[in-house]
Amino acid sequence: MPERLHFTASDEANALIASDPLALLVGFVLDQQVTVQKAFAGPLALKERLGSLDAGTLAGADLEPVFRTRPAIHRFPSAMAQRVHDLATHVLDRYDGDAARVWTDAANADELKANLLALPGFGEMKIKALGAVLAKRFGVEAANELVPWHPTLGDVDSTEALADYQAAKRVHKKEWAKGAA
Repeated sequence: MPERLHFTASDEANALIASDPLALLVGFVLDQQVTVQKAFAGPLALKERLGSLDAGTLAGADLEPVFRTRPAIHRFPSAMAQRVHDLATHVLDRYDGDAARVWTDAANADELKANLLALPGFGEMKIKALGAVLAKRFGVEAANELVPWHPTLGDVDSTEALADYQAAKRVHKKEWAKGAA
């Protein structure tokens, strides 16, 4: 297990998402229409505002005001508060609150993919990105088959690598948009 992931400017947030599986999942849920840095700083903001970042706390709290408190945790506080609540409830109900079981209970890539697809807010792109992080940063063998051919957050191992990843992603999105038009 890495000491930290390099997805934010905050060393504390980077350490949290590396050491707390639920924080990592929450970061991925929030990684939508905001920067990677903003999304993965969200779990630390939630922990600071709620005093805890466990599935029971998140599932039992009214998260919308927590998300709306300035600075807002996400640009869509209501929708993301609901999605994080749903994620925490799923982890609590399905995995007894132990988010790591999402991958440790999976015997192979198919089971892992099914576990990830069942998470609220997770689609194919997030499964590939999280699969790459699990395979490349955490050594989860069942995730190896989920790693896509293109660069993902799984390739980010430093602040510089994050900047390079984000620059390449912007170029890729522009090219993709041209192709779609």
